[in-house]
Amino acid sequence: MKRILTYGTYDLLHYGHIRLLQRAKALGDYLIVAVSTDEFNDIKGKKAYHNYETRKKMLEAIRYVDLVIPEENWEQKINDVKEYHVDTVVMGSDWAGSDRFDYLKDYCEVIYLDRTEGISTTKIKRDLGLQEPINGVDQIPEPGTKTRKIKK
Repeated sequence: MKRILTYGTYDLLHYGHIRLLQRAKALGDYLIVAVSTDEFNDIKGKKAYHNYETRKKMLEAIRYVDLVIPEENWEQKINDVKEYHVDTVVMGSDWAGSDRFDYLKDYCEVIYLDRTEGISTTKIKRDLGLQEPINGVDQIPEPGTKTRKIKK
């Protein structure tokens, strides 16, 4: 059985996510998705709309996904590959050439899949007038304005 592993936040689930998961699953028999926990997103300076448990449940409902595990830190990847007997790690092509995942080639195959053109969570947030938090402050528009800072 060929096992595939991918990582991500998977917030505001959209067609690009589904397409990535479909293509990742097509590379093997068993797809594991490691989803960034809320605490890890805080470390990365990201704020997800949905909490970890909700994002996990949404991914578990997708027929291409066989197992969802938490991504709690950058360093866990080698352990994940070993623990789950992963043959291939799949990531979006925007990570290609970075050292963030290439070191895994010593443990398994690493494949970078092209992102779906024209869609991303960042684009959706931007189109809705939202942005990623900046220095821990959400950027949410008030009616008639572009952005308003809300302190946590």
